[in-house]
Amino acid sequence: MSTDLLAEGFETYRPHLRSVAYRVLGSAADADDAVQDAWVRAHAAGADGVDNLGGWLTTIVARVALNLLRSRATRRETGWDAEWSGHLPDPVLAADGPEQRAVRSDELGEALLVVLDALTPAERVAFVLHDQFAVPFEDVAPIVDKSVAATRQLASRARRKVRDATPVQDDVARRREVVAAYLAASQAGDFDALLALLDPEVVVRVDYGPGGAARLVRGARGVAEQARLHFGTAASSRLALVDGSPGLVTVLDDGTVFSVLAFTVRDGRVAGIDILSDRERLAAHDGTLPDD
Repeated sequence: MSTDLLAEGFETYRPHLRSVAYRVLGSAADADDAVQDAWVRAHAAGADGVDNLGGWLTTIVARVALNLLRSRATRRETGWDAEWSGHLPDPVLAADGPEQRAVRSDELGEALLVVLDALTPAERVAFVLHDQFAVPFEDVAPIVDKSVAATRQLASRARRKVRDATPVQDDVARRREVVAAYLAASQAGDFDALLALLDPEVVVRVDYGPGGAARLVRGARGVAEQARLHFGTAASSRLALVDGSPGLVTVLDDGTVFSVLAFTVRDGRVAGIDILSDRERLAAHDGTLPDD
């Protein structure tokens, strides 16, 4: 296959390859790097004799992503729950309007990335490729360097972990009410109102990005204290859809996205908040979030 034909084919499959890399890595920037690396490798290897270009390219990008995931795992700081690495996935944002509310969150799927972070790199790759992209186990096995039977077990184990870790939440309308009440209480600095909205075992995870110390806060009182301390930030926050679900986005006067809050709501109370405040990763959303 000529270089021109390979390049043309690669561009055709680029959206698919980026989607695979993003689901594995949970970072748009890392996904772009993985796709670029995959192109370099594909170009160097050449595609002569390749019958299924899409499958071949998917294998390459999956291997690159797996290596990045393993490298990331070795760099994780100790002291965190085994359920969280200190890294939150890049959010998908939209205004919380009627048209956007019609979008099903399971079509976006990015919220699943928080749960996937609890998997080992091999489990995550097996689950993403087979369960989300229908790649046969026979093709996944060489990528994770396992037998087909062992790869099936990886995916089965991952599936069970995802099922057990995926929170059961209130319906969307109720979630929106609770998030709106949380915003109002935060903006008012009303500690008692915040405390009433929080599950006693609420967990808040904060990702400040590279160079910033990730933070984990447990318990309603500690979370309410943190929210009250950020009164100034709350004043610039507004309701939005975060990965297809009601959440909050803090947008400064110049259009800079300062933070994104994704909520888990159960039984009318906030059970979890994931806060992304990584300036570099959020810069992609500056000035782009639609008005309400």
